[in-house]
Amino acid sequence: MRISSLFVVLALFGTAVKAAPPSAPVPVKKACGGGIVLKMSAGTATQGSLLLVEVSGVKAGQEITAEWDGRPMPLWRETPTSTTLRSLLAVDLEKPAGNYEWKLSWTGADGNPSDCSQSITVRTGKFPTERLTVENQYVHPDPEQEKRAGEDQKKMKAIYDTVTPEVLWQGKFVLPLKGEVTGKNFGRRRVLNGEARSPHSGVDFPAATGTPVYAAQAGKVALAENLYYSGNTVVIDHGFGIYTLYAHLSEIEVQAGDVVKASAEIGKVGATGRVTGPHLHWGLTVDHARVDARQILQRQP
Repeated sequence: MRISSLFVVLALFGTAVKAAPPSAPVPVKKACGGGIVLKMSAGTATQGSLLLVEVSGVKAGQEITAEWDGRPMPLWRETPTSTTLRSLLAVDLEKPAGNYEWKLSWTGADGNPSDCSQSITVRTGKFPTERLTVENQYVHPDPEQEKRAGEDQKKMKAIYDTVTPEVLWQGKFVLPLKGEVTGKNFGRRRVLNGEARSPHSGVDFPAATGTPVYAAQAGKVALAENLYYSGNTVVIDHGFGIYTLYAHLSEIEVQAGDVVKASAEIGKVGATGRVTGPHLHWGLTVDHARVDARQILQRQP
């Protein structure tokens, strides 16, 4: 299975800008010793963005672990015998700005422990504020509704706590809707019925009710049911802590446990849950971090 193209395209996507200002992200390359080289698509990142990591020079059978800000980070090989490891480093939408250490650890040829670290600077994202009016039950749920929402939250946490230790995707990620579509609203600070709420963690695609929704990549359906806030919802596990979410559907066409291919139809656009009208809410979570889903799209070189 080839995943190197995913790395290359995402790296280009993550660093491309209209004009290169002085503060434009710069790729990182660091010799770590023992023939191991660390590469990152950038040494800085804004809230809600992705960085790509490549660790080359790894010997067959050599165990290397990684962590960022004290949390274990998944690493995968392109093939079982590959000398290169890869990882996605996701910066959560609300991760405080500052400097955080990304660290590799391994046992050297002499049997002694070795490590290599790189500081990553997180910058505050620039997200607008949006004021919306929704049904009062979605701002002030009654005790029964609040209990249901809490159970949904626990269910989602259990899903995101699970890291499938294999690559389930194949090739490029694609948009979950066909045709010319434009997503918006990621990171917007929401004021609902005059009260501040958590920022919007997905990308919204306005579309008519009944418009087919497709899996952005191959994977295994981790959830397919109605949730209090997000309505009819599908979550797909793509492996190594990478999950995509599809919310507010009018219909769900898959079941938990189903294995789906990229671009397989999984439901239809709707207006279920807390919404102001029909649209698809598309989310991306990588190792619990909420990221702008558009950053994982692979485009033709």
